Amino acid sequence: MERKLKDSGIPWIQQIPEHWEVKRGKSIFQEIYRNVRPEDGVVTCFRDGEVTLRINRRTTGFTESDKEIGYHGVRVGDLVIHQMDAFAGSIGISDSDGKCSPICIVCQPRQKDKQHTGYYCKLLRVMAYSGFIQSLATGIRERSTDFRYKTLVTLSFPVPPLSEQEAISAYLDEKCGEIDELIAVEQQMISDLEAYRQAVITEAVTHGLNPYAPLRDSGIPWIGQIPEHWEITRVAKICYEHYVTNKIEHNQNLLSLSYGNIKRKNINTVDGLLPASFDTYQIVDEGNIVLRLTDLQNDKRSLRVGHVEERGIITSAYVALGMKPYVYSKYMYFLLYTADICKVFYSFGGGVRQSGKWDDIASLIISLPPLAEQKEIADYLDAKCAEIAELIKVKQDKIETMKQYRQSLIFEAVTGKINID
Repeated sequence: MERKLKDSGIPWIQQIPEHWEVKRGKSIFQEIYRNVRPEDGVVTCFRDGEVTLRINRRTTGFTESDKEIGYHGVRVGDLVIHQMDAFAGSIGISDSDGKCSPICIVCQPRQKDKQHTGYYCKLLRVMAYSGFIQSLATGIRERSTDFRYKTLVTLSFPVPPLSEQEAISAYLDEKCGEIDELIAVEQQMISDLEAYRQAVITEAVTHGLNPYAPLRDSGIPWIGQIPEHWEITRVAKICYEHYVTNKIEHNQNLLSLSYGNIKRKNINTVDGLLPASFDTYQIVDEGNIVLRLTDLQNDKRSLRVGHVEERGIITSAYVALGMKPYVYSKYMYFLLYTADICKVFYSFGGGVRQSGKWDDIASLIISLPPLAEQKEIADYLDAKCAEIAELIKVKQDKIETMKQYRQSLIFEAVTGKINID
């Protein structure tokens, strides 16, 4: 039976079922303040909607104290909204007792016999990913909002009968759970493909492409055995530090190293921290290799090696390598990529944040095949990695389609566009 609809008066929702009400947030939500107990750990609201003890998601890079200024208590079942990150989905129901930063709003239904927390949590997250919360921003800071309780209570919300709120929430928990399981399968396939790509690269740059070539021990733990005719050398003998200041040329082709790839970056962007002048940057050329050897102490997951495909500028905090004539740069890139994933660079450098320099990479002992074989290996890996990248993209596109379907399903359900009876 088709449902009768009416105009909700809420522009981003439009029509709702005729028997639903519309109420202001002040009649739905009440803000909760509790004292912090000595045993309370820090609860964090994440962008994926999980609200849990921070230690459940992060085990390093932070400290906890019972003296955080302004922190207040959270209990299981509380609705928690991160004021500055709500636009990105940092809204959820806490699965833990603890304490949260004053930047978080802690709410409960004002009338528990008429309001279901799960329904309103899902509705608020729809408001986030639809861009409605972002549209409320009045400041100049991008990629953040100031979504305070005083704003929340002025907004209008659709109010189904409690039984429908509960049914909608349960329906979405089931359906979204099924979709999330399918997404997890695809994500595992992507992880398997990435591991396979790493294995292919490692095998090729350490053993070559001839499975029958006689091998010998390289004496290098992360390389192991190599073909007998390959030589052992140091990076300093086959590469040089390529440092060219941008003070004279004033090159404006800004490059950045991200996830192991060097890409162009908008020099006029306001997203992120950029200097007033790029004269302190260094110029890199096609065929250079760039290594980010900063913050080795704290960041042990990022990919730190990139191959330059065009002339441009990049921060002078990175080390840039040039190749001597008997070295093929793309092969060297794949070899240093292998060193990267084998965590070789984490023994470099010093200081509080532990950073490496040219002298560190220069002393690295490596194996090197003849130039023709370097090119053969690099060409093979370029083709193989392109095939794997295409397979990964297919999986990523499938995941994105499922995420969009999930978002659409949630919107249709919490606004009454579909009848779940």
